[in-house]
Amino acid sequence: MTKVVLVTGASRGIGRATALLLAQQGYAVGVNYLRDSAAAELVVAQIRQQGGKALALQADIAEEEEVVAMFAELETTLGPISALVNNAGILFQQATIEQLTAERINKVLTTNVTGYFLCCREAVKRIALRHGGQGGSIVNVSSAASRLGAPWEYIDYAASKGAVDTLTTGLALEVAAQGIRVNCVRPGCIYTEMHASGGEPGRVDRVKSALPMQRGGQPEEVAQAVAWLLSDAASYVTGSFIEAAGGR
Repeated sequence: MTKVVLVTGASRGIGRATALLLAQQGYAVGVNYLRDSAAAELVVAQIRQQGGKALALQADIAEEEEVVAMFAELETTLGPISALVNNAGILFQQATIEQLTAERINKVLTTNVTGYFLCCREAVKRIALRHGGQGGSIVNVSSAASRLGAPWEYIDYAASKGAVDTLTTGLALEVAAQGIRVNCVRPGCIYTEMHASGGEPGRVDRVKSALPMQRGGQPEEVAQAVAWLLSDAASYVTGSFIEAAGGR
């Protein structure tokens, strides 16, 4: 039976690379997006051209009703879900603590934290053994920012990713006996549209000399780590973190 995976924020960057790689590995892929339907449909089209199955799913993961509807549509069209990649997130321009507003902080936390919780909840309700599921795997995409606290990071974004790390550890303990593995990938300086638009354009190039590997990473490199954690090769791995950060 074909495995079904939902990748949130899959119309660009790490999400897009992950969706394409998992499709190559035989998954039917739910390609979640927020606004850019054309980009999401392009990912879907590329997967179908290569003989795979995919479906574009518009939903704001910060909105509970939209998350519930997205999971229902995914299963109706592609079949029972067996894997989740929590990747969608937002990043605003760098700001000092004095410049932060409650509106900005709450927007970051609602999307980057609440959205992950909601997607995990819906996945667990479907794949946990106690709910009649067959077990499965969840991979959360966090950030090296959650542990570094470097001056060039974004404090609200970093705090949200620290919460994702805690979610990963706690949920892994809760659902391990239910046949669900929960792991996390923490990317560092990756060339993505998020860092080019929401963050500072050219930021990766400016800081790459401080990295042991002396270069920024590519979305495809992060996707490989995600795919491994989802795979049977990682069948005894849960509550673990892969640092995809060039040695930092």
